[in-house]
Amino acid sequence: MSPSNFVSWLAAQAAEREAQGLTRRLADSDRGEPLLDLAGNDYLGLARDPRVVAGAVAAAQAYGAGAGASRLVSGTLSLHTELERAMAAFIGFPSALVFSSGYHANLSVVQALADQDTLVVSDAHIHASMIDAGRLARAQVIVIPHNDVAAVERVLARRDQRRALVLAETIYSVLGDAGPVAELAAAAAAYDAVLIADEAHALGVAGPGGRGLLAAHGLAGRPEVIATGTLSKSFGAQGGLVLCVPAVREHLINRARPFIYDTGLAPAAAGGALTALQILAAEPGLSSQVRSNAAVLADAAGVAAPAGAVLSVPMPGPREALAGVATAAGHGLRIGCFRPPSTPDGRSRLRLTAHAHHTDEELALAAKVLRRAVSGVFG
Repeated sequence: MSPSNFVSWLAAQAAEREAQGLTRRLADSDRGEPLLDLAGNDYLGLARDPRVVAGAVAAAQAYGAGAGASRLVSGTLSLHTELERAMAAFIGFPSALVFSSGYHANLSVVQALADQDTLVVSDAHIHASMIDAGRLARAQVIVIPHNDVAAVERVLARRDQRRALVLAETIYSVLGDAGPVAELAAAAAAYDAVLIADEAHALGVAGPGGRGLLAAHGLAGRPEVIATGTLSKSFGAQGGLVLCVPAVREHLINRARPFIYDTGLAPAAAGGALTALQILAAEPGLSSQVRSNAAVLADAAGVAAPAGAVLSVPMPGPREALAGVATAAGHGLRIGCFRPPSTPDGRSRLRLTAHAHHTDEELALAAKVLRRAVSGVFG
C-alpha cells in the first residue's frame, strides 16, 4: 500500500465511523466543570482515598517510579510478593501472581495454558482481553451463547482435544449480569476441563466481604478453577491478578509471554492496591454499600438491579446513547456509553457504575438526572 493509499484508507475509515455515530475521541476528564462520576470503575471510591494515596506514595518513595525490569530479571519486589500473598489469602486461593494490567493477566493465563491440543470454550460476551487471548493461544476456540451452560457441556462432551478451558466472567462488563459460575464449574469438573473466571467486576463488590462470586459459591481455591482480576477497579490502582494453585502460578512464570517480557507492576500501583485491600478487609460494608447504591441508580434508570456495580441501559442506537451522555453531562453527571463494536450483542447502551462513597445527596442528584437522560430518549 502506497503512502497516498494509506492516507486515503484512514480517511475513509474515519468518514465511515463518523457517518455511523461511532467515532471515539479522547478528552481530559480533569478539565472543565466537575461532574459527579458514574462512568469510572473506582467502585469503592478508594482511588483518591488519602490512605491509598499515601500507600502509593510510600511505595514510590521506597522503590522508585517503576519496577525497573521484567519480574524475572530484577523487577520482582518484596512489595509484589506481599501483595500477592495478601490477595490470595483474602480471596481464598493458595497463590496469586500480579501483572502490569488486567488485560495482560487474561492474555497470560489463556496463552500459557492452551496449545494445539486444547479446546477453548468461550462465552459470547467475554471481555476483549480473553478474545484476544484465544486468538494468540493456537487452540481451537468455540464461542457459545451467553450464559448457556448446556451448550458448554455439549461442546466439552464431544471434544477431541486432551485439555479444555472454559472462559467466563463472574460479572460481565457490558450488561452487568452474573455468570452461572457454579454450573460452569460443575460442567468443567465433569468433563475434565478448567474454568477461567474473570472476577474483574466482582472483586470488592460481590461475595462475602467483596471476595468475589467464586468465593460466594465455594469455588475459590479449587485446582480446576482459576480466577483473574484487576487492581484498577475496586482496589483503586492499576494492574492485573491471577489467583490459582501454586502449580499454575509456576507455569505462568515460565510460559506466559505477557508476564515474562513485560516490566513488573509499578511500585506505586502495588502499594496503593495493597492499602486498598487492607481497607476493604477492615471495612467490609463498602461492598454492600456499592450494591445498595447500584440498586438506587438502577431504579432511576428503569432497569433491574445489577449483580455488581455495572448498570446497562439499552438505547435505540449510538446517536441516542451519545445524546443521553450529553444530557447527563449538561446536568452535572458523567456517565458512559457502549457502542458497537464494543458491545457483544451489537446494541448501544448507556453504561454507568455505582460507587460506594457517593452520598445520599449525590445519589438523589444522579437519580434525577438519569431519569431525565433516559426519558429524553424514550419520551
